[in-house]
Amino acid sequence: MDGKTRGKCKIAISGKSGCGNTTVSRIVAETMGLRFINFTFRTLAEERGISLKDLLGKASRDDSWDREVDRRQTALAREEGGCVLGSRLAIWMLPEADLKVYLRARAETRAGRIVKREGGSLEEVTAFTAERDRQDRERYLRIYQIDNDDYGFADLIINTDDLTPDKIALLIVDAADAGGKAIKT
Repeated sequence: MDGKTRGKCKIAISGKSGCGNTTVSRIVAETMGLRFINFTFRTLAEERGISLKDLLGKASRDDSWDREVDRRQTALAREEGGCVLGSRLAIWMLPEADLKVYLRARAETRAGRIVKREGGSLEEVTAFTAERDRQDRERYLRIYQIDNDDYGFADLIINTDDLTPDKIALLIVDAADAGGKAIKT
């Protein structure tokens, strides 16, 4: 991919919490000179001055929270020019993306990363993350009829358990430069 084409490329990166979505998306955007878009529940919670846990509780009872996050992030991604959209539903919400990437990792890997990033005990974070995954899946099915455990259509699926964020980002950049199609890992 030449520099002109690269600047118009839209990449969607999804995965569950702790898979590296935000970190990897940011590295890919910086490497490729693209806008980085990562508007999440965490962003919305910060905007509203409430905890993530409280916002997730509200979202479990009121679908407007999901719709607001998804509407805002996709609107940003659809603005002119290239971007890297990193979110739980990016590959579903931005079907026109030139490259759709799904990051996956074992539950224990994900929980360990979250503890390192945010603190807390491994047991509590593991339980919270499992419950969040369950609630997310139920909401996505109810609101959008999206099963976020069915990501086989992604152009690139990367198991992030044993890879650094830089290595993951390099795989994505290489896939984008190769025209957007790559093997599943």
